[in-house]
Amino acid sequence: MNNDLMSEVNQRTNLAFSNEMEMLTFYLTDGQLYGLNVFKIIEILECPKQVTRIPQSHPAIKGTIDFRGSAISLIDLAQALGLEPIDFGNVVSYVMVCEYSTSTQGFLISRPNLLVHKSWDDIISPEGEVYEESFLAAITYEGEQPIQVLDVEKILSEIVGIEDKVSEDLLEKANAVVRVEHQILAVDDSRAARRLISSALDQMGIRHTLVENADKALKILEQSVEGGQKCPYTLIFSDIEMPVMDGFTFTRRVKSNPRLAGIYLALHSSLSNQSNAYKAKQMGADDFIPKFQPDRIAQAILEQLAKADLIAQKQGGA
Repeated sequence: MNNDLMSEVNQRTNLAFSNEMEMLTFYLTDGQLYGLNVFKIIEILECPKQVTRIPQSHPAIKGTIDFRGSAISLIDLAQALGLEPIDFGNVVSYVMVCEYSTSTQGFLISRPNLLVHKSWDDIISPEGEVYEESFLAAITYEGEQPIQVLDVEKILSEIVGIEDKVSEDLLEKANAVVRVEHQILAVDDSRAARRLISSALDQMGIRHTLVENADKALKILEQSVEGGQKCPYTLIFSDIEMPVMDGFTFTRRVKSNPRLAGIYLALHSSLSNQSNAYKAKQMGADDFIPKFQPDRIAQAILEQLAKADLIAQKQGGA
């Protein structure tokens, strides 16, 4: 069954070009249905009996398992969400092996369910205070059955920890390059990701606007130039996986607008493999930066700000 499932996963990567996604649905210990974009999934396997415990680790980290000759962390998604832990030692359970920002993690689940094909238009961002600190990124439905899409980046930031410090040498360069007129627009549906992006930009002293979906970001950009004025944003950073409109579609829309096409746009994603970097370029993105690499983000920003200043100087002297 799992081989057939992964065969279907591998056949559907072209959905990234059509504002659509394929979601693997699965169960945890509460019997509710959860979902995860298949682009994050490397393999689904039955949980091995050999799990090596890690002393003084987070309770949801059950240990490490061998995956293709490498040790990867095994994270109980149910326990991470505050649910009853999965009794993987006594009942058959499964591991979703996923890639997040150049690292590989194993997520323990009760059992996989089905692959569900969805338009990002059908993925709903939850609103209200109850969701602000939750691990829920979005909700969708299969018939009348709700599917909860998890904010795995938030889970990882709290369980594993994610680096958000920009190195001192880049901060020194930022002091010389960053000017008051520079402003960045960053788009990400993950609350944890927005906090980390904001932290890096604050360290560099760069003004920025953070929005939670690409549809809102596109409206901000279009309204900023509708009177013929110059767009106030020097750079745009966008996530790829987002409700309503994904980052690939957002990139195409921005780059197809003559008043916006010249703005440097980088796709910024936890889907950090080379195929996604290639897709980003095909969509017209100027760069692809794996998530949670603050120095890589800072370096790209500083290079583009320097270029923007050089262009402005030439235009001013013309």
